This record gives sequence, C-alpha cells and structure tokens, in this order.
Amino acid sequence: MRDRSSVGVVCGLLMLAGALLAGCQSPSAGVAEDGRLGEPATGTSAAVSPSATRPSGYGAVFLAVDECSSFGTTSFTEVPCAGERAAARVVARHDGAVRDGPRCPATTDFVLHISEQRPASDEDGDGAVPRGYACMRNLQPPHPGDPGGGGGPRTVVGDCVYSSGDGQVRETACDGKGERKPEYRVTRAVAGRAGCPGSTALYVRLGGDRPVGCARPL
Repeated sequence: MRDRSSVGVVCGLLMLAGALLAGCQSPSAGVAEDGRLGEPATGTSAAVSPSATRPSGYGAVFLAVDECSSFGTTSFTEVPCAGERAAARVVARHDGAVRDGPRCPATTDFVLHISEQRPASDEDGDGAVPRGYACMRNLQPPHPGDPGGGGGPRTVVGDCVYSSGDGQVRETACDGKGERKPEYRVTRAVAGRAGCPGSTALYVRLGGDRPVGCARPL
C-alpha cells in the first residue's frame, strides 16, 4: 500500500514527542472576557491535494476515524498506524467548519482543518474532499488534551489556568512545567454558576451540556 499525502499550509504547534506536527490550534484554549476561559482557537489548517482522496490505500476518506497521520511541519501524510512514521490517530472526523460542527472529544490533542478540494477531472480515480476537520490524538505522550496537560482544543475538568491580564485567563500545565505557573484548577463542570461550590474563585467557559467550569485557586 502507498501513503496518501496532503500538502498545504500548516500553522501553529502540535504537541508531539520528538519531531512536531504543526497546527494552528494553540496549546492554550481561547480567551473570553470577564476572567473566563473561552472556546479554543482553531486547529491545524491544511489544503488537501486531490491525490489524498483516492479510495485505494487506507480508505475512501482522507484521514477517516482510526487512521493515522505522520509527523510534519508544512505538510502531513496519511500513513499506516503501525508504521514508524505514524504520529497521531484520528479520533473523530467531521465535515464543515469547527464552529458549526460537533465538538471534538475531550481528550483531543489537536485539530487538523482540511480544506475543500473538488478536482475538475477524475480520470485517475480521485474524488472530492469536502471541507472538514479531524480530531487528533497523539500515539505517544505528551497528551496536551489530557486533564492538566496544558493544551488541547478543549478545556476540561482538571485543567489549570493562569491570569493573562485584562480579566482574562489562559490554560497552562498543572505540573508547573509550562511557560507559566498555574494559578487556578477547574474542579467541576456545572450547568450554571449557582452549581459551583463556595470555594470557586473563577468561572471558566467549557461549553457542552455543563458549560461552566468551577475553578479554585492553587
């Protein structure tokens, strides 16, 4: 079987061991006003070439669920998950834009955004690739999407944040090994602020069915 490659612009840093796969999602989640941690910035953006869509190789859909990508800085390749080039696995795959689609699983390490491609001709078996995004999980540690990991596209219970000024906070690693020391830890996710315990010093926006995170000082 042959690799299926996607070459394009990849922005940002993907938290991988050894060589790093670049992405435009920040290790820290996005920031909202009033001292709340908002939804994250978007993930890696890449233009997918028509050759990435051939139904031969690893499947009819480029980077489908359970398929793997290689390491990369300005491009990435779909590779066998058992191969030495494999770096991360797709845990969820959706069409459309992140803001309009389902949320990635809580422990997603980073997001790859795939640009829409519609080849004018299909004589070699290529097909169209709709705009979409893949939620990725590193095959090896570190896992910035894990609780306390200091990154990932979502903020979850167990994550830590620090004050970045102007009433805003950003996520950082709870073990203190990040660039900034943690100041608060999210200890609970609730439906509304009234559900937070009295020790809560900060309300963090998580999204989902329980959108409010109760954070206490460290």
